[in-house]
Amino acid sequence: MFSGIVEETAIVTAVEKYKGNVDITLKCSFAGDLKIDQSVSHNGVCLTVVRLGEGCYTVTAMKETLDRSNLGLLKAGDKVNVERSMMMNGRLDGHIVQGHVDMTAECVSMKDADGSTYFTFKYHYDKEMARRGYFTVDKGSVTVNGVSLTVCEPTDDTFTVAIIPYTFEHTNFSDITVGTKVNIEFDILGKYIARLQELK
Repeated sequence: MFSGIVEETAIVTAVEKYKGNVDITLKCSFAGDLKIDQSVSHNGVCLTVVRLGEGCYTVTAMKETLDRSNLGLLKAGDKVNVERSMMMNGRLDGHIVQGHVDMTAECVSMKDADGSTYFTFKYHYDKEMARRGYFTVDKGSVTVNGVSLTVCEPTDDTFTVAIIPYTFEHTNFSDITVGTKVNIEFDILGKYIARLQELK
């Protein structure tokens, strides 16, 4: 489980494809503190550390993950938002993030807001999925590339988030342009409420 507070951006050093899976090797400052089998969020996707190296580590993404996320688009040199799993003895600064990406969305608009930036994202709307909690609400939470954010101006298939300069500079939001695909995870609380309504 994660909070959506990105620790840093890791740099992809290698991508190896085999049998439908992809091994991704990344370099970051906390690589030396990791252990095999530890969970780390990568652009919001929870992946298991399978190999350790000098200042780097490797994770494996399987076909289901690649189909639902933007990890299959990664190449050497790309920046990835990373966060180690949440410790239960601290504050929850973001919101409850599972690291189970629901789908990708596309950046359709960027607008300056006196130093901050409004990003609007569009995702595939499916009425049945929305009925099961896969949607956004005004002032609710959403995770974009692993970043916990507050929703504004949601529609059936779009939502907007405001990115302050610090977040822009310390995550891969600095690389997002119109047309960029991002990973999104809808709020788990909304999914549980929707499921409870189904069971009534």
